[in-house]
Amino acid sequence: MPELAAALLSQISETVAVPTYDRSAVGVGIVHFGVGGFHRAHQAMYVDRLMGEGLAMDWGICGVGVMPADRAMADALNAQQGLYTLVIKHADGKREPRVIGSIVDYLYAPDSPERVLELLASEQTRIVSLTITEGGYNFNQVTNEFEADNPAIAADLRTDAIPTTVFGYVAEALARRRDRGIAPFTIMSCDNVPGNGDMARHTFTSFARLKDPALAAWMDEHVHFPNSMVDRITPATVPADRAELSDQFGIDDRWPVVCEPFTQWVLEDDFGIGRPPFDEVGVQLVTSVEPYELMKLRLLNGGHQALGYFGYLAGYRLAHEAAQDPRFVALLRTYMDTEATPSLLPVPGVDLDAYKSELIERFSNPEIRDTLARLCVDASERIPKFLLPVIRHQLHTGGPVDRAIAVIACWARHAEGVDEQGEPIEVIDPARDVLMDAARQQRAQPLAFVQNSDIFGALVDDERFARSYRRALSYVHEHGALALVEALAERGTWD
Repeated sequence: MPELAAALLSQISETVAVPTYDRSAVGVGIVHFGVGGFHRAHQAMYVDRLMGEGLAMDWGICGVGVMPADRAMADALNAQQGLYTLVIKHADGKREPRVIGSIVDYLYAPDSPERVLELLASEQTRIVSLTITEGGYNFNQVTNEFEADNPAIAADLRTDAIPTTVFGYVAEALARRRDRGIAPFTIMSCDNVPGNGDMARHTFTSFARLKDPALAAWMDEHVHFPNSMVDRITPATVPADRAELSDQFGIDDRWPVVCEPFTQWVLEDDFGIGRPPFDEVGVQLVTSVEPYELMKLRLLNGGHQALGYFGYLAGYRLAHEAAQDPRFVALLRTYMDTEATPSLLPVPGVDLDAYKSELIERFSNPEIRDTLARLCVDASERIPKFLLPVIRHQLHTGGPVDRAIAVIACWARHAEGVDEQGEPIEVIDPARDVLMDAARQQRAQPLAFVQNSDIFGALVDDERFARSYRRALSYVHEHGALALVEALAERGTWD
């Protein structure tokens, strides 16, 4: 079977949606750092929709990878001329495949740094977009300060350094545009970071200020950083996804993407030198993203954290299995209603009750087969954004907080590296060694895990937090995570 390529599109077009536009006529207008599953299920899909309607033909995407792990994506996409298959998995088993054509080039930056810089500096590049993960912004979780002592950052700050980080590439490209009299591109973050545009502004200008204070001042005045909220559950592609695509639809795709039917993108309409007509394909253009962002981060992402740690310790391995358990449904819904929702702002045009019900339905989709292990990855970067703000708000207002704190206790139990059946747990986190060392101490020192001020700040000094956390950790150690879920679902407490 031939691999996915432009020549194959006519052969599969009767059973699979394919690009009907002339891809040779597409010009690059967006350079995207961090091409992974989510970008390809979300932003690239929206641009492809526009092109399918004869719009945005000068807004094609060139992907850029800067990390060693990005070479595999470069190999896959370049072998397929940028094409890939997006497969929507409906809960009833229906598959909806579509070949996406909006990524028209991909550059692996270590192989051609100057080519990447000149593309970024080119007048045709009007947006630089980002899905570099929460940790990619290189800031302290508690202080929000840019971490200049990161060795890669320090290397990029040297005079005449060849960039190796996204910060180095963006700063050098903006300096070239400034020197050539070319207006700066807009930097559009699509990451799950609160105030992602504001954070991008802070971190990119912080880097520039260390490298070239005059450039930072120019960026402060001229570069736009719109905030956004993005949402689509996109599990990691597994070999079975490739095999199914081949067997059912005759497509041999090196790296397809699978996702749920739901998709949402709320975007501030704040662009310096133009944007695609995103509103024509369902993107919500607003003046303030914050209410939508808090809703998503604290309900969906916070709910995922609860599902991940409670579920994994209770013996589940797939998200939908835990989300179909009535005890977990009760726990999730009560957490959303009584702890997360009070911390939100009013969300224009959204029925929050319906949104929360839909979230649990989405978590329960058996076709997505999202793993709880994926939900538990990089918790030290996720929980400070998704759960700790809820805890701090509820402590400040005197509202209920035990469920969110119990998630922290289950995270700490998970970090011990052994599940309740004695099987090893693979802890994947940039702070893995520190977390596991603290978790090993917590049976004798119950507060050891939450004394990490780089993650928790001074929360451990709050008497109510410390008391609730001790009780939750003791309960999960003595009775197990499932018993804790049952206690919280039935009685709202473990006492």
